[in-house]
Amino acid sequence: MIKKYEWFARRKYTGWGFTPATWQGWVYVIVAILPFVALMSFAPINQARMILIAIWAIIVGVDFIDIVIHLPKDERDRLHEAIAERNALWVIIVVLAVGVGYQAASGATLGIFKVDPVILVAIFAGLIAKIISNIYLDKKD
Repeated sequence: MIKKYEWFARRKYTGWGFTPATWQGWVYVIVAILPFVALMSFAPINQARMILIAIWAIIVGVDFIDIVIHLPKDERDRLHEAIAERNALWVIIVVLAVGVGYQAASGATLGIFKVDPVILVAIFAGLIAKIISNIYLDKKD
């Protein structure tokens, strides 16, 4: 699709990604989402329609990632984003750890050990990503 990066701004307060900054950006987002709505409105959903939805999702997803990557950022934006990402990650880790503790404690009252493996995988995947990042950054310096 045809887009200009100045149509969008980095999403600072409401999550990750970008938000339209101009009316052209809003039109772009609506035009990107409209085919999903049109394809999902028809019943019943068959295999051909699902393939069209998947192809459109890939095209829009790649395009949205391209927008996020090319949004202009100065050094201050990069530093603020890094601090915000770090703080968000710490909150996520604490919530996941409390969830594991709660699941283990509630299972222990029943005499079983049951913890959601997805939570454990998320915690250990984050740990591995941190280790790899630190090794890479140490070798880079």
